[in-house]
Amino acid sequence: MKISVILAFLVISSANLALGQNAYFKLGQQAFFDGDFKTAVNHLEKSCIIDSTNASALWMLGYSYYHSENYKKSIAAYTRVIAIKPADGSAYYYRARAENYLARDNQLTDADKEKYLLGAIVDFTKAIAVDPNNTENNVKFYQNRGIVYREYGEFKLQANSHTYDRTRGINSLKASITDLQKVLNDNPNRQDIASLIDLSKAKLANALGHH
Repeated sequence: MKISVILAFLVISSANLALGQNAYFKLGQQAFFDGDFKTAVNHLEKSCIIDSTNASALWMLGYSYYHSENYKKSIAAYTRVIAIKPADGSAYYYRARAENYLARDNQLTDADKEKYLLGAIVDFTKAIAVDPNNTENNVKFYQNRGIVYREYGEFKLQANSHTYDRTRGINSLKASITDLQKVLNDNPNRQDIASLIDLSKAKLANALGHH
């Protein structure tokens, strides 16, 4: 997401300004908008110690962690944002993205992989529910949830695995197709989405034995 778009998520109330404009916040905010996320993390961590209730500082910290590939800390930061602002769809979205990236770590146990995949699906669903009429945001929410549904379906259909569950795997692949088709219906020129649908359909056909 472009920094110019992110500005929409960082509407800081006058009360937050009074509480949050400590020196570390200002330095972290500047580094954030400069795209220097490692420096932003350094300052925003300190800012959030001084003021643990500044949702804007926490949001920027979560995003900076995310772009520094520190996904566990990004999840933790966005969890704190959600505790303060439970209707912040963007916080659910980026927490889901971080969970999805963690789920792709080949060193994870099956239990952790499933936890992160399901967490991502739940958070994308919450992001949609927060503002169901926000078409622009929901395009990326449905797209990303569709991708995670496919990944979860593949995970549950792994042969010779104790996590194997054919029914859940097939249902997840069907959900992937439904989400992605919704995006394509609203954006018929999205060939990338058409390709993702074809991939999910191929995985589903294989699971059903339709070669």
